Amino acid sequence: MGRATHVKVTSKETRGQVDRMIRRFIKKVKKERILEDFKDRRHYKKPSVAKKEKRIRAERQRLRDEKKRKRAEERRRNRKI
Repeated sequence: MGRATHVKVTSKETRGQVDRMIRRFIKKVKKERILEDFKDRRHYKKPSVAKKEKRIRAERQRLRDEKKRKRAEERRRNRKI
């Protein structure tokens, strides 16, 4: 069906804190888009609609990455002063 995904969080990563472990697991699952893929496969989606949604998602991600990069540059500039 799709690609095999393995999301694993160790207690060493989270210093043994269970709440951190849960949050990190949820974050990794979202990043891998596991739940979104499952929900998308429930109903048939026309290829044109799927392409359009993928394009919109990619554009949003590009904008987020650009904002993140600009904030990092701004922080670096402010640190040097």
